[in-house]
Amino acid sequence: MAALIRPIEDGGGRPVLIVVAHADDVALFIGGTVAAWSAANWKVIVVRATDDRWDSVDSTESATVEANQKELTSALDVLGVAELVNLGLPTDTLGDVSSVALRERFIHAVRTYRPYALVSFDPYAMYGEDNLDHVAVARAADESFWTSQFDLHHPEHFDDGLKPHGCFERWYFGRRVMDVTDVVDISATLDRKIEAACCHRTMMLNYFNQLQLQARTGGWTIPTVDDALADARVDSVLPDFVRAGAERAGAFHGLAAAEEFRTVTFGGMHALLDAKGIRQ
Repeated sequence: MAALIRPIEDGGGRPVLIVVAHADDVALFIGGTVAAWSAANWKVIVVRATDDRWDSVDSTESATVEANQKELTSALDVLGVAELVNLGLPTDTLGDVSSVALRERFIHAVRTYRPYALVSFDPYAMYGEDNLDHVAVARAADESFWTSQFDLHHPEHFDDGLKPHGCFERWYFGRRVMDVTDVVDISATLDRKIEAACCHRTMMLNYFNQLQLQARTGGWTIPTVDDALADARVDSVLPDFVRAGAERAGAFHGLAAAEEFRTVTFGGMHALLDAKGIRQ
């Protein structure tokens, strides 16, 4: 079945909760859609699990944490994100964190912000996914959709005035979404996605350094990457990289630029709404 080209309708101030592992995940994976949500009057909240303390090159741990936090704030401002929640866990270690403990933090966020939609990595679309932090977040966030509704899961939350909450939609993304159901046209917001991605100078220079190391091992060189590292700039390479990915996704669906998702509405029981529900 062909994927639906999903229009971003007016949100009326309703919240969308995005759960990610790292600072650059929002801009690189779904920056165009986030910008579209913000422009359409959705309140976007981002939960970031790690502190990205080791995601740099030729820096110190403390300086890396500070730089990545500052750059994330700038990127989210570009995208119109309303609020950021930092859990502060050490990066690249979520495989050693209890999935139940991580899930509890996500449940707390769901109950705090009471979102219409919960957005995170797709645990069933991990083809080519080599970042265990992404996998851990995907699994814990997915399960938090269900367990945030049960009043016997973490009743201590209710001492703070929180209540069980059920999200109406789940939006899943990934490096390669295997079962794409919804596609967002980001032609109008692609420039903001690129601008937000370029805010992540520290993390992107580290990524370019990784590319350089891998290329050298294989007996290759990539002059544009080498020049970017020599000049300590990302805007000479990253815009083309981000634009090409968005255009490639768009071309498959007859759009100039796009982002792909798997979405689930009403826990997969949408037929029940159609048969028995009454829209309020």
